[in-house]
Amino acid sequence: MDSTAHVTTLTRWVATIAQGLAAGGVRDVVVCPGSRSTPLALAVARSPHLRVWMHIDERSAGFFALGLARARSAPVAVLCTSGTAVANLLPAVVEANLARVPLLLLTADRPHELRDNGAPQTIDQVGIFGRNPRWSVDLPTPQDEALPYLRATIGRAIGVARSAPAGPVHLNLPFREPLVPDRALLANLLAEPVAPVSVMPSRRMVSATEIATLATSLAEYRRGLIIAGPDCPPDLGPLLVRLAHRLRFPILADPLSGVRYGSHTDELVLGAYDAFLRDEHFAATYVPEVVLRFGAMPTSKPVLLYLQRHPQVRQIVIDGGAGWREPTSLANEHVPVDEHWFCLALADALASSQREGPTLWLRAWLTAEQAARSVIQDHVLSQTAISEPGLFARLGEWLPAGTTLFVGNSMPVRDCDSFLGPRTAPLTILGNRGANGIDGLVSTGLGLAAGGAAPLVMALGDLSLLHDSNGLLAARFHNINATIILINNDGGGIFSFLPQASETDQFELLFGTPHGIDFAPLAALHNAQYTLATDWSVVHTALTASFAGGLHLIEIRTRRDQNVIDHRRIWPLVSAALSRAGVVERIGA
Repeated sequence: MDSTAHVTTLTRWVATIAQGLAAGGVRDVVVCPGSRSTPLALAVARSPHLRVWMHIDERSAGFFALGLARARSAPVAVLCTSGTAVANLLPAVVEANLARVPLLLLTADRPHELRDNGAPQTIDQVGIFGRNPRWSVDLPTPQDEALPYLRATIGRAIGVARSAPAGPVHLNLPFREPLVPDRALLANLLAEPVAPVSVMPSRRMVSATEIATLATSLAEYRRGLIIAGPDCPPDLGPLLVRLAHRLRFPILADPLSGVRYGSHTDELVLGAYDAFLRDEHFAATYVPEVVLRFGAMPTSKPVLLYLQRHPQVRQIVIDGGAGWREPTSLANEHVPVDEHWFCLALADALASSQREGPTLWLRAWLTAEQAARSVIQDHVLSQTAISEPGLFARLGEWLPAGTTLFVGNSMPVRDCDSFLGPRTAPLTILGNRGANGIDGLVSTGLGLAAGGAAPLVMALGDLSLLHDSNGLLAARFHNINATIILINNDGGGIFSFLPQASETDQFELLFGTPHGIDFAPLAALHNAQYTLATDWSVVHTALTASFAGGLHLIEIRTRRDQNVIDHRRIWPLVSAALSRAGVVERIGA
């Protein structure tokens, strides 16, 4: 093929990809600089229907796209050049797989004749993401006769990424030189209307007979729980509360479930279980007959231990993605069904057998919730010194309605679970709980903000911020408004709670990892307003001021050793409160 014919074919090829993305509902493409990706980068940049978000760091770009996709509730594409640029997307691909976030990975590659023979910037990209993508395809080099196949492949890729369980799809795109498309032809092609290749996501349902049978069996139970874990489907809260009232079962609502906060929240939505399930007497005495589980496994370790303690309990996992979110291997029933439909159908089927008034079982759980919440109110909020539990106990009061709070892994998400209780004012809490890593957290949060989550507040540990400090570039590149509350305990705070803490001769070197970093210059480097908060009034003032716009970094400093003390003082107080509340020792009907 001569050069002119090659450029014409190349131009048609990348125009088809860009048009296919837009026709399939993709609106955002995160692009990283590089040579081999030139033709497609120019096509998406010149498309009137696509927005380009530039990033210089592929690892941060992947997580930014992940946050953007979560905010948009739609697939987002990531485009990068060949070689190790592709490998840097792996952490975000892993998270997107486990968290069920739709991403389209568009990785430019050398043509097949340049692979595995020493050509520069060439690695084996076929299958590089392993089993994490929902689908992967190594496309041919551009050729006119394959344009219908390309058009169908783009539509299929978008459909697979969106279909339950949603997730990443990898399209590997080899290009030969020359790499610059024909500008005039590209403009004409991008202006043409294109019919999408549509793949409509299916909704999983079960028969009315199966719902009726389940309703009949559940109506016989008096001791039941509903557990809402992270990443429940949006807007499930009201339906889950309605179902809970029909069953008279409490809901243990993880802060990342979307169920703990909002106008639907009432007394059946519990948020202090992480505290009172630590009580040995309560966990041993209050044995459920049945547990209905939605979403991923809860953040709370006491909940996991509680379920493992009672392996005989009937556990039913409801999962519209038809995945497998059951790390305990104890659940004996899995229902691959749309969660919204399930809650509606089951609640309707239970209408004739609805119980009136709280059972002794329900009353005990409500009393335990009130007792634990009173300890947090009286003990944690009364402490004037800056503390990690105190931050999250206060955020529930300080964050305005409609805020999105993105919490880091390790200690922040656990403190959020323990101390940020239910409230009726709308609050969205998100985190990267697919793989539970500390990588890419800054970028994910900024992607959420770019996608319309506003105001956006991040609560991150110091190691998480350092791990993705390159991600801060996105705020300056794209004028993103966000607030980062930096919890700086000079290292890995969670390890102080783990058995490794007993290895005192090597603990700081291997686990504590103190770094002594001054974060003020980092804030200045990225044009962020920096505040070192020395008391709660400074935190509150800086947080309130940050909602006016811009990038803000509010640092609170804590000590890892004192943090352990702060936490371990609370749990005995909760046990004492349970005792004073007179929670009954045996449960009747």
